[in-house]
Amino acid sequence: MPTPTKGARLGGSPAHEKLILANLATELFRHGKIKTTETKAKRLRPLAEQLITKAKRGDLHARRRVLGIVKDKDVVYALFEQIAPRYAGRPGGYTRITKTGPRKGDNAPMAVIELVEEAQVAATTAPAAKAAARKATAQQDKLEALAPEETAPEAVADDQDAEAPVSASGDKSETKEDAKDDDAKA
Repeated sequence: MPTPTKGARLGGSPAHEKLILANLATELFRHGKIKTTETKAKRLRPLAEQLITKAKRGDLHARRRVLGIVKDKDVVYALFEQIAPRYAGRPGGYTRITKTGPRKGDNAPMAVIELVEEAQVAATTAPAAKAAARKATAQQDKLEALAPEETAPEAVADDQDAEAPVSASGDKSETKEDAKDDDAKA
């Protein structure tokens, strides 16, 4: 458990607070995100991040330590086998707290705490990734600069086909110019 915080507890006793946080962590890992009060979300974040860090270790001791807090074996299995591998390259920051509006009944500030889904680029590959992105953007800009010149005749040809009248048989064999020539001959 994280170090106790100053101020009022979430429950009536320290044991009750510990159970509340354990149940919140269980539901967070089961559903991926939960809606709760801001205070509970802020108190849950360190516990959830410690549990994910232990799950990343993956050994038997870590599994038993997590089972001491999260009592549901199915959730512990999901934490070790599905959730922890997603964050293998991430050094921390596994959760996000988003504040929502106040609760209708008692006007308590509410928040959504969720597991972060985005992949994080490692710090060592960040400059290389940025350089590759700049190079790809430059190549795409060059292609876009050349594209209007090459596609201009096709666009004109498409416009002529669109104006062509359709004969009774359904084909576009006769154009406006052919129709004018036929009218002039008659």
